[in-house]
Amino acid sequence: MFSPEIQHRIDDVCACLKTKVVEKDDPHVCQRLQDRMAAYGVPGVSIAVIHHGAIEWAQGFGVVQLGGGPVTPETLFQAGSISKPVAAMAALHLVEQGKLALDSDVNQALTSWKIPASAVAPGAVVTLRELLNHTAGLTVHGFPGYAAGAPIPTLVQVLDGEKPANTAAVRLEAAPGSRWKYSGGGYTVVQQLLLDISHQPFPKLMHDTVLSPIGMTRSTYEQPLPTELRSGAATPYKADGVPVEGGFHVYPEMAAAGLWTTPTDLARYAIEIQRSLRGDANRVLSAEMTKQMLVAGQGSHGLGLPIGGTPENPFFSHGGIDEGFEAVLAAYQDSGDGAVIMTNARGGQLLATEILRSIASVYGWPDFHPIIRTSVKVDPAILATYTGVYELTPTLSIAITLEHGQLMSQATHQRKLQLFPESRSKFFTKVVDAQLEFLATDAGHISHLILHQNGNDMRGERKQ
Repeated sequence: MFSPEIQHRIDDVCACLKTKVVEKDDPHVCQRLQDRMAAYGVPGVSIAVIHHGAIEWAQGFGVVQLGGGPVTPETLFQAGSISKPVAAMAALHLVEQGKLALDSDVNQALTSWKIPASAVAPGAVVTLRELLNHTAGLTVHGFPGYAAGAPIPTLVQVLDGEKPANTAAVRLEAAPGSRWKYSGGGYTVVQQLLLDISHQPFPKLMHDTVLSPIGMTRSTYEQPLPTELRSGAATPYKADGVPVEGGFHVYPEMAAAGLWTTPTDLARYAIEIQRSLRGDANRVLSAEMTKQMLVAGQGSHGLGLPIGGTPENPFFSHGGIDEGFEAVLAAYQDSGDGAVIMTNARGGQLLATEILRSIASVYGWPDFHPIIRTSVKVDPAILATYTGVYELTPTLSIAITLEHGQLMSQATHQRKLQLFPESRSKFFTKVVDAQLEFLATDAGHISHLILHQNGNDMRGERKQ
């Protein structure tokens, strides 16, 4: 199927997955893809790799459901929030057609619903640019979707938080442009805006303006997934290996979370951006609009896509989580390299980022490499003094246990993680870049811990 050279690269990717953090001189740092799938309880994975501006390979691993057939490059997955940058491209296409403006009041264009006035931002004007780059000051981070058989709200009901909607109303909570805060609610406003402007069903608008021109033939925003496509879709799983009850969730918030697709199709989307930047293929956006899309503003976010890397070698990326589906997309703007990984289980995004690190290593990318830390030996008797439950917020606690001489950490509703000591009182995890530091009273009793993660420190009081 593949040339020996490409097959060798595929084998190398599958042979050496690494966690976010690795121990210095760890002889077992490389782990096989199949072992990591088992560790995370992920039945199926689909991968597409972009090299020199083309899809070099696409391959499925594992099964669409336990006891079922194999994942193939054609297997459909829910893209979660990767739906947003694809929807953003449609909005920018309408801007180029003169049907929308990036910096005008969206309430002037909205007809079916309008952003209500807010006491926190009197006289506020929200623009499409702010909606796309998450600076509009709107509420609602994400959407859980609707389980099989549950009543599905209209989009206006979602925006107003009215039953049967299962999320709060989308409202202004800060002055537009004053800060960056991720808002799936903002993209739901974008969806309503596109509906009001185009007078078309959202899936048809997306098909005609983005999916079809790019050649994303295995992609749709239709919710729920049409019956004739369901046999080609993966089954979503929870973290405990149990299928999501009733199967996949339905997302009327299509722009924010409703895309069904494959890594190959999302790779085509990434390649379209790479080529549009150069003026080689501008099937949806001009080179100038594509450049605007990738200008990093607050939160290092462009118009739909986070921007990373260096000024000399920037990349765009996005993650996606729907119920039982998790995915990652990353691609360099200039080198023509990138990858998309999609999975069918909760926790699959951690696996996907490990796969991305392996691809980065095999293909010589400058980013996505593990952090190296040095561990030390700590007496188990000292470790035992740290066990207990630490409350960080009323809804978030961390339970610390000692199991077979190893300190373990488990945050509320999250999987258990092993802690590795880098000093007598400071520990790190491997699957995420987080450190826990245990602190004592003057009398020597452990009273609280500090969670160091993403540049923030959170204090957790010991409760038991």
